[in-house]
Amino acid sequence: MYLQIHPDNPQARNISKVVDYLRNGGVIIYPTDTIYGLGCDIFNTEAINRICRIKGVDPKKSHFSCICSDLSHISDYTKSIDTPTFRLLKNAVPGPFTFILEASKAVPKLFKTKRNTIGIRVPDNKICHEIVKALGHPIVSASLPMDNEVEQYTDPELIYEIFGDLVDVVIDGGPGGILPSTVLDFTNGEVQITREGAGDWKKLLGE
Repeated sequence: MYLQIHPDNPQARNISKVVDYLRNGGVIIYPTDTIYGLGCDIFNTEAINRICRIKGVDPKKSHFSCICSDLSHISDYTKSIDTPTFRLLKNAVPGPFTFILEASKAVPKLFKTKRNTIGIRVPDNKICHEIVKALGHPIVSASLPMDNEVEQYTDPELIYEIFGDLVDVVIDGGPGGILPSTVLDFTNGEVQITREGAGDWKKLLGE
C-alpha cells in the first residue's frame, strides 16, 4: 500500500491504518526527521525477521534502534538515567539523534545487543509521533538497503517502486533527508559519537 500522510497534520484514519498493519505483523517504510526507514512493531519477532531478510542481515548481529514518542517513553525501555544524561536528552529530543543506552527488561531479547544496550530515537516528525502514540509502544528503526542514489532515499514514490512488493505500507510524508541520525553512546561513562550524521552534536554537548 502507498499511503500519503500529511506531515504537519497526519490524518487520524491513515495513522489507524498503519497501526493496524503493525499490530498484525506488518512492515512499513516511514519518514523521520532524517531519512526514510523500515519499521515494525518492536514486540513482533517475525516482523523484525522480515526486516532482516529485506536488509540481508543476521537478526542476531543486527543493530536496530527503536522509535519512541517522547522522553518519558524512553525511560520505559532503558535502565535508570543519571541527571546529566537526562538533561542532555531533554535538550536533544525530539531531534535527529540516536542514543545508545542500557536496555531495561521491557526490551525484547532479540532487540538487545550483546552488551544489553538499545538504540533510542525520538524524531522531530509528527507522523512518527502519531504512529507510536497510537500503537502504544516503540517501532523498529532500520535504514533502507539502498545504493548511493540520493533520489532513491528521498523520494517516497521511488521507494515504493523499489520496496512496494516487500513491505505492507510505504508512507509518503514528503521528501526525506539524505543524512542518517547522529549516534551518541552513553554506556561507557562518557558520551561517544559512534556515527556522525544529521544534527549539531557539538552544540548539544557544549563543544
